[in-house]
Amino acid sequence: MILRQFLTLTQNASPERRAEAAGTLTRSYLEGALAPEAAWEAKTALLALLDDPAAAVRRALAQACAGSEQAPRPLIVALASDQPDIACLVLARSPVLMDADLVDCVAMGCEETRAAVAGRCDLSKPVAAALAEVGGAPSLVALARNPLAAIGTTALLRMVERHGDDAELRQALLARTDLPIEVRHAIVTLIAEQLSRLGQDAGWISSERGARTAREARDAAALALSDEAGDAGLARLVAHLRVQEQLTAGLILRAVLSLRLPLAEVALAELSGLSRARVAGLILEPHGAGFAALHRRAGLPDLLLPAVRAALTVWRDANHGRNGMDGPRLARSMIEAALTACETLPFAEARGLMALLARFEAEAARDEARILAHEQAEVQAREVAEAATRLAAPQTIEAGLTAAPSEILILSAGPVTPEPSLPDAAAAWPLAVRPEDRIGAVVAGPDADAAPETAETVLAGLADEIMAHFLADRAAAMAQGPSAGQAETLRLRALPIPAPLPEASSVIIPEIVVEPKRAARPRAIAVAVAAGMIPQDLVLSYRADRERQRLAA
Repeated sequence: MILRQFLTLTQNASPERRAEAAGTLTRSYLEGALAPEAAWEAKTALLALLDDPAAAVRRALAQACAGSEQAPRPLIVALASDQPDIACLVLARSPVLMDADLVDCVAMGCEETRAAVAGRCDLSKPVAAALAEVGGAPSLVALARNPLAAIGTTALLRMVERHGDDAELRQALLARTDLPIEVRHAIVTLIAEQLSRLGQDAGWISSERGARTAREARDAAALALSDEAGDAGLARLVAHLRVQEQLTAGLILRAVLSLRLPLAEVALAELSGLSRARVAGLILEPHGAGFAALHRRAGLPDLLLPAVRAALTVWRDANHGRNGMDGPRLARSMIEAALTACETLPFAEARGLMALLARFEAEAARDEARILAHEQAEVQAREVAEAATRLAAPQTIEAGLTAAPSEILILSAGPVTPEPSLPDAAAAWPLAVRPEDRIGAVVAGPDADAAPETAETVLAGLADEIMAHFLADRAAAMAQGPSAGQAETLRLRALPIPAPLPEASSVIIPEIVVEPKRAARPRAIAVAVAAGMIPQDLVLSYRADRERQRLAA
């Protein structure tokens, strides 16, 4: 009934009307609200719409059922083989399609449909391998940029082999976090070969030199990758090098002379069939018969044995602390020992080996110079930064001095007694003392019996005692320093802190101000002042009191 009504309604309708009706019928079927018989008729009607000549109708079917698991499989498979803009809708999303369907679409489709398959979130390794085998650069770039795609190492290597010259593909591969170490080495090798061909085509280098440059760059890349690879990654790298026929004697010699002993151990174990632990034990005894047997079993040339033995001897002595060398210096010492060991060999046979060792020595010297220059540059930069920091502090303080007025805080090291202001000699002499300034108290001392006969005698004695007491105090102060009674005045200057120091508003800079010594008052001025301050009647009364005390006694 549904099929008959649908065909009747859409028989004479426009393509837009038929597309709208196809989408409505598809959504009704996928919702599962139809009865079994009605669902069968709706499914039949949807399959009949595949023959509709209007692409808009088939596109409406694909859009409605692309992401549904309830979509009829015959309908999805048929839509996957439709024209690219319709097929891509279901190839990119439909969960109904199996790996066999996707592989068939990859093999028979175009780059647009392959790119749609490459972007699926559940892409499996078989489908990725099919894409790597037949896909072009655009679809492989889409595959490499899909972080959820499961891509095997073989498929990745095949991608590099087929379209590794595409810079966009190389960049997409290197951006993957799960890129195997073998693929990274293959990309570096490919780039080295491209640069070598570029130099040869431009006439910059000869073909022989270009081949040697590419080979050395490939070996250097293998050594660099071995530094960051673990045991499993190192074993995969060595196996890859052997399959690619790049595990050569020159690479093993370079690994030994550049202190990449783990790579040399794994390489010798791979070539000889022995365990790595056994190889490591034989390397510690390079002059023994076991190491010579290992050398022959690995297929290395006999001409290389003296150089390897000499280099490993230097390395063993360094490990035992006999020569105290490490790093680039140790590598250069090993190369020099290898060169010395080759001097006894026939020149015609050892010429190539000597040239190779000479290049290794030059590379090691340049690496050592680079490291030393880098260290010196870091030290110089650190010294310049420290000097700038030291110079910035005084400049900041001076800027604060000029930016804000200074404030003087006086702090005393002890209690300070205000000094009496002594009268000026010109003002105190020869003027007489005013009556209100005279001292009227009776002066009595312990020596009451020794009364002076005249005022001049008393004044002379008082002046001598004053000067003696002053000189004694001055000598004691000079002998004991400022802490023996003389308070040193500390002047502390409070300055506003500039912007570089936000945690404090001011800094206190201690400034010790040494007070100048006061010149001693002349004796004549002291006597004049004393004579002017003591009245005559006081002297007479003092004499009378002394006389009465003597008579009473």
